[in-house]
Amino acid sequence: MTNPTLEAIELRKIYQTPTEEIVVLESVSFSMNAGENLAIVGPSGSGKSTLLQILGTLDAPTSGTVRIGGQDPYQLNDNQQARFRNERIGFIFQDHHLLPQWNVLENTLLPALATGKPSIEIRNRAVALLERVGLKHRLSHLPSQLSGGERERVAVARALVLKPMIVLADEPTGNLDQQSAENVARLLLEVPKEENTVLIVVTHSTSLAAQMQKRYELYNRQLIQVA
Repeated sequence: MTNPTLEAIELRKIYQTPTEEIVVLESVSFSMNAGENLAIVGPSGSGKSTLLQILGTLDAPTSGTVRIGGQDPYQLNDNQQARFRNERIGFIFQDHHLLPQWNVLENTLLPALATGKPSIEIRNRAVALLERVGLKHRLSHLPSQLSGGERERVAVARALVLKPMIVLADEPTGNLDQQSAENVARLLLEVPKEENTVLIVVTHSTSLAAQMQKRYELYNRQLIQVA
């Protein structure tokens, strides 16, 4: 039996203020296999983005364990962890985080640029992904020349360019009109599954959440499976 691609085991997160401890997450546990997807829903301030940051190695849990491909990234030093994050985790954010001075292809290649000049293979993969998301004719365009939906599609391609084990999407359709949101949702469901990548989406969109294989609600600091 193969090990899960992603495991979260008894995650707890506490923020210390001058006057009190604020418990954001309590006993959060779940696992996912390659190619699976899930949505995490819940009210604003419930800790959804905090959980995503912990899974993405951006914010260490107070206690508990994260394993990605059988490895605990929080056991690595800072440089090793940064490399691990870049190679194994893809991020898609609501506000895209595209570099305004770089064109579509350069933005897609950004994760590869972190370790030097991208190989021909990686460049070809970036072009193929941009074609897959309908942007092959936009390779030399700057983000300011794209619609919101197009910028989000660049973010999808960028997240997948290094063939990560997991993709984490934080409100990926939150700022889009209905048609663009539907297009991005379709890509989020299709492309990572074809790539055999784990996909986790934090969303307020009931429509997007309903299309995922599993749905969890983060409520009262705990993660509860609802479908």
